[in-house]
Amino acid sequence: MQTRGQGPESQVLPPSAARKQPLSAGEIIVHAEKAVREPLSGAYFWLTLFFAVYCARPEDWIPGLHVIPLAKITGVCAAIGFVLSMRRSRRGLQKLPKEAHYLFVMILLLFLSAIFSPVWKGGAFSRTLDFSKVFVAWVMTYIVVTNFKRLHRIILIQTASVAVISIVSILKSHSHPRLRGVLGGIYSNPNDLAFAIVLSLPFCIAFMLKARAISRKVAWAFAMLVMAAALFLTASRGGFITLMVVVPVCLWHFAIKKQRPHLIIAAVLILSVVGVAGGQKLMDRFFAMSGEDLDTGLERSAHASFQERRQLIDRSLEGIARYPLLGLGVGNFMTFSGQWRDVHVAYLQIAVEGGIPVLILYLLFFARGFGNLRRIRRLPKIEPDIQLFVGALHSSLIGFLVGALFAPEAYQYFPYFAVSYTAVLLAIVKEQRDPESEFANGNAEVRLDRGIGAIASTRSLV
Repeated sequence: MQTRGQGPESQVLPPSAARKQPLSAGEIIVHAEKAVREPLSGAYFWLTLFFAVYCARPEDWIPGLHVIPLAKITGVCAAIGFVLSMRRSRRGLQKLPKEAHYLFVMILLLFLSAIFSPVWKGGAFSRTLDFSKVFVAWVMTYIVVTNFKRLHRIILIQTASVAVISIVSILKSHSHPRLRGVLGGIYSNPNDLAFAIVLSLPFCIAFMLKARAISRKVAWAFAMLVMAAALFLTASRGGFITLMVVVPVCLWHFAIKKQRPHLIIAAVLILSVVGVAGGQKLMDRFFAMSGEDLDTGLERSAHASFQERRQLIDRSLEGIARYPLLGLGVGNFMTFSGQWRDVHVAYLQIAVEGGIPVLILYLLFFARGFGNLRRIRRLPKIEPDIQLFVGALHSSLIGFLVGALFAPEAYQYFPYFAVSYTAVLLAIVKEQRDPESEFANGNAEVRLDRGIGAIASTRSLV
């Protein structure tokens, strides 16, 4: 017979229990839970590195890293770690939310559109294969991010990365008008860079409000100032319009509803200062839309861009009418248009290249993101930190809905990540409110066995 303090309970119970103070069954299970190693820690580690590489693009601004395929290495390692530890996951593939199914079917249809493309089958297939990686990242995020701490860190990586990118872009802006081509990939186009900045700004506000130390609050305020400056330097008209929608939504969530009037004053001051200091090019591009008094090359280029976008919209509508079911294939509209430009409306972009069924799935997918947030808000007594990020995610998704009207962002990962964050946050809240859900799948049997063993071993102490 085991002596007191030598059995399994000595590993899972606090000192008070070892001194013969009985604990309830629920308390014992809680301590047993703490003794069990968090599942999928290896996969989560590599997932965080993948997010850092994708969002920060260190190979573009850290010398020597461009020769290393960082994204592929971190992505493969994350996938391997995920597969090897799937059995210990709290959530299973068989219980993915509806938005994951929408995304999966959407990608399948894009592959079909590539196979039957009337333009270029090989190119469409290759680009669809590249875009399909977002589904792997989406599923891994949903299954691996099992608590709010992990979700907080993932969003922090994305937000801090965009802040760093803004700083690097400003420092290298002297030889890159409108910050065009300062970095590669998702930040090479000034409109894409502005889009990423606007979608990440709400998270900056959430992190600033969540921070307790004054130094961290100041750091996040500085990050927002730099990001706003970079956005104005891109002179992106679509980015500015999106910003003008996101800011009021953020202020509604963080200032008006929570009675923080100083945030409104701070937002007005920051936008005024940054606008006066770096908004001249942006203003010129807006005025150039009228076609009058085009005195500079920038104004003539801006007017030509505006006229070209109208033509591309008309051409995309022609493509949708001719190929409504499967579209042209991912990336093939540039060839079809004859102008080698994307249509600057994400909804038309996905429709003309994937077909109307893909557009419907696309809309349903993002509607689920709003639905997840609505379900969280309806729950009583939501923790303040969770409320903060619900507001940030809602602001970011609103920004996407508006920004998608002015930019070809159908295949950028950031909006898809935002929907995955809403699904993860909803799952976390449900698991917190229903402890039994932690034992529903994955490593439940191991945890339950340990909890029952702790209860049985403690009976001798009472």
